[in-house]
Amino acid sequence: MIDVDLSLGAAAGDVERRLQEWTENDVVDRLWARDVTLWSDDPATPELSDRLGWLDLPETSQPLLPALGELRAGIPFWMTDLVLVGMGGSSLAPEVLAKTIGGGGLPLTLLDTTHPQAVQDLDWLNPANTVFVVSSKSGTTLETLSLFRHFWSRVQEVTDDPGSHFIAITDPGSALAELAEEHGFRAIFEAPADVGGRFSALTPFGLVPAALMGVDVAALLARGVEAMDACKEEISHNPGFQLGAALGELARAGRDKVTFIASETWSSFPDWAEQLIAESTGKDDVGIVPVAHEAAFDPESYGADRVFVGLLSSGEAARAAAEWGEEDPAPGRIDALEAAGHPVIRLRLDQPEELGALFLVWEVAVAMAGSALGIHPFNQPDVQVAKELAQRAMAGEELSGADDVAEIDLGWDTPPFGHSSPAVPPEPDVRAIRDDLTQFLNEIGPGDYVGVHAYLPAGYDDVEERLAELRFTLTEATGAATTLGYGPRFLHSTGQLHKGGANNGAFLQVIDEAAAHVHVPEASFTFRQLVRAQARGDLGALAGRDRRTLRVRVGSGDTGIGRLVQLIEDIHEETR
Repeated sequence: MIDVDLSLGAAAGDVERRLQEWTENDVVDRLWARDVTLWSDDPATPELSDRLGWLDLPETSQPLLPALGELRAGIPFWMTDLVLVGMGGSSLAPEVLAKTIGGGGLPLTLLDTTHPQAVQDLDWLNPANTVFVVSSKSGTTLETLSLFRHFWSRVQEVTDDPGSHFIAITDPGSALAELAEEHGFRAIFEAPADVGGRFSALTPFGLVPAALMGVDVAALLARGVEAMDACKEEISHNPGFQLGAALGELARAGRDKVTFIASETWSSFPDWAEQLIAESTGKDDVGIVPVAHEAAFDPESYGADRVFVGLLSSGEAARAAAEWGEEDPAPGRIDALEAAGHPVIRLRLDQPEELGALFLVWEVAVAMAGSALGIHPFNQPDVQVAKELAQRAMAGEELSGADDVAEIDLGWDTPPFGHSSPAVPPEPDVRAIRDDLTQFLNEIGPGDYVGVHAYLPAGYDDVEERLAELRFTLTEATGAATTLGYGPRFLHSTGQLHKGGANNGAFLQVIDEAAAHVHVPEASFTFRQLVRAQARGDLGALAGRDRRTLRVRVGSGDTGIGRLVQLIEDIHEETR
């Protein structure tokens, strides 16, 4: 079972008082009795009493096991690839399961973007040998349906029975369920309607792809049952409540940047935790900011807005790494941060199947952190704004907020993805570019963070290295924590925090020219038009919340991002 160790320094007293208060008010029993007054005095609050089905998923998902076994056994041997199309809670848990556990089944390819280059990059797939999982809770997610139409068209070209290549995961009675019936999908899995997307790891949204990948789903759920039992214990031995009290009280004290430092085995878990933390707590001008995959800095250079969470291997996992001669830097980093006076939380795990426990412990913790912060952790009131503005942009409407945001162009001599020759280079106004960038950097102060919103295709090593350099340089120049999200993926993950949380974020939207048009079958738009509209809609939503924003065009590849890094370094050097 997960070992949770808190070393909280000056915040320890506040956390102890919170735990004592919860003990006196029987909060553990009230959570498992689904007492909604933990979060609201009004029991009729929308998306509250009807969003607590996640609490006992490790048990209620057990009846799925025979159907999952039959599904896996029924996949023909000549189907060799698995593609999952979905956004946010529909895709993040399968991604973590694939990277952490893997299995002997079908290898997972995840597509959770509308960038046309990412769609083109899957041209290598042989649709005749591929299983496609279409995953959407509402069944109306535009990105997911657009990607489904693209792949349905490709499969139709090579088989008379395209439906046999598709599996749907959705809520009962959704538009996707109806579509799947009409198209003769191989299988339709309905998830519990009383479980929100970001709490759905142990529903069919996580378990169906896991079974197809060859993950031992029974073992995963068994670890989840162990976590359920542990999270019903008295508070002094309760990992979910201990962690939740720490997250909540540290955020109340200004330490709202939860910075993950993970051993290799657990390095992908923060990608799932980002949505859970950000979308659950980022509202009502309150929020906890998850910081994942950030470069290492000297412990003394961090501000007083940080708490560090170590996801550390123990037992057999640690011994196996040592036998292979692999040095794990995570424990040493956590020790150094603690010695420097920063609050640290250590979570020690052994077997990869303990993800089943880790999912549930963090869900309990974030729900209870929401109680401590006085917010409703199960809704996402600001997510819809960007969707509506994207639809308006698709219709050709002007978006005053988006159109008023400062924009700089650093991609003047790089061709768009999919083009072989450079566009005619305009004359760059270098002084204006530096002025806009300097103003953006000067507005970032203590306690702020910088969110890099990259509307770029993920998976290119050179681009990802440059984005990592960009994050490092931004922290060097401003002292602020940084986050990175690929658009539109992050709109379904951390986007709620950016718009509904505290106004301590400054957002750098990075866009390219996108690829040549890739048409969406049965639609009047292309993926290029869609991703551009989503970027504009997001920018308009941020501007409508008076967030600090700057838009940067970087052309294609890493050249423009490199220019941006160099400009920030130059500005920082001049102002030191």
